[in-house]
Amino acid sequence: MFLLLLLCMCGLVLRGDAQDRAALWRGNDRSGRCQYTFNVPSPTEASCPQTGGPEVEGLNARLSLLEVLVSKLTGGGTGGSQGAAARAQPGLQEALNRVTGERNLLQGEKERLGQELEGLQRRMEEMRRETERLRNRPCPLQTPVVPPSLSVQDSGLMRPVGGPNPMSNLMTRPDRQGDSSSSLRDSAWQYGRPGFQELKAEVTEVPAPDTSEDNTGCGELVSVGEPVTHRKADNIAGKYGVWMQDPEAVSPYGPNMVWRIDTIGSDVRQLFGYDDMEQLSKGFPSKVLLLPELVESTGATLYRGSLYYQRRRSRSLIRFDLASESIATRRDLPHAGFHGQFPYSWGGYTDIDLSVDQQGLWAVYSSSKAKGAIVISLLDPHSLEVKRSWETNIRKNSVANSFIICGKLYTVASYTAPDTIINYMYDTKTSQGKSMAIPFRNRYRYNSMIDYNLAQRKLFAWDNFHMVSYDLRLGHQQAN
Repeated sequence: MFLLLLLCMCGLVLRGDAQDRAALWRGNDRSGRCQYTFNVPSPTEASCPQTGGPEVEGLNARLSLLEVLVSKLTGGGTGGSQGAAARAQPGLQEALNRVTGERNLLQGEKERLGQELEGLQRRMEEMRRETERLRNRPCPLQTPVVPPSLSVQDSGLMRPVGGPNPMSNLMTRPDRQGDSSSSLRDSAWQYGRPGFQELKAEVTEVPAPDTSEDNTGCGELVSVGEPVTHRKADNIAGKYGVWMQDPEAVSPYGPNMVWRIDTIGSDVRQLFGYDDMEQLSKGFPSKVLLLPELVESTGATLYRGSLYYQRRRSRSLIRFDLASESIATRRDLPHAGFHGQFPYSWGGYTDIDLSVDQQGLWAVYSSSKAKGAIVISLLDPHSLEVKRSWETNIRKNSVANSFIICGKLYTVASYTAPDTIINYMYDTKTSQGKSMAIPFRNRYRYNSMIDYNLAQRKLFAWDNFHMVSYDLRLGHQQAN
């Protein structure tokens, strides 16, 4: 028994000694994988170095970490995750509610904007239809009076100008028995063609034109026609310019004479004259005058045999007599801005714009006192003195151009937009203004001059090298 116990004790001692000298080797094999080797030294290999202590401790530490992670994942860690999720759930719900509310607000704003867009589209469609209706509405016709004793030949039956019905200007007259419904009995009509003889039974009595009505066309502007091109300028000096006719021409020049000035350059002084519109379109001037003073911009006009224009780099107005080819009058326009102080929106030193209508010679300008607002002055055509002035509330540099008809100033919104509008009217008679929306076309997209031509009752304009005109339609003059 004692011997057996002694053998066991010796085995344990040897085992412990072997464990103390055991070694753990770690290295990569040929395939690159980590390989661990555990060796126990034999008595014959006692000289091998002892290693492996630190490696075993490292493995034990890693195993401990793995045990901790497994414990957290399977046991105590689960409760912690559920707690964190429970704590985060109210915050997530609040954020979700906030995002949902913002989405609902955006959806409502989108619906409101959609409704506004539909309303604007409906209004634009209504305005387009109204514009088409106004354009297609025929102009009022003025029927001339036919004297009862007028003899109508077979080849010369009178027709009203612009009237579609050749018999609309005829009048029946009562016979001697006082029957006002009887047909025409004037023997002169018996010489007409048979076709017209059949129509005379359908002619009804119409009132004669009201001779008391103002026949000068001084109603409010209703519409402006499409631009008609008459000529394109020859060179770069004609990008901007002014062309005009004298509504009260004086000898030696006739009423059909057309004048033009190209206003590009620092030495603008040539005035070209053409016998009529046809010669203008062909480019054959019959007269070239050299002005004694340089011209500033496109604000010149013609009236009663004189050219009126602004002297370059000054507020001086000049009346140049065409017959004597000399300066007849020179006078400063009081307080008027000049050389780019108060131009139209397109620029061009358009500080002073002169024009002529049924009431005489006008100047459109601004001053420091008016703080850039348009001032309208009626001038004496001989002395150039200001007879009366009106200060409007229209900013001069906010409009592209302006023109005057019957004492009413009209402004154009844009000089480059192909489809713009006449957006404002100021009446010097009532000293009141109002907004408008009359369509106006800039065909060549750079309109530098617009003036009313009293001689032809049209608008003359200079649009990017091109001289164009516009037909006008005016309403009836309002009764006082």
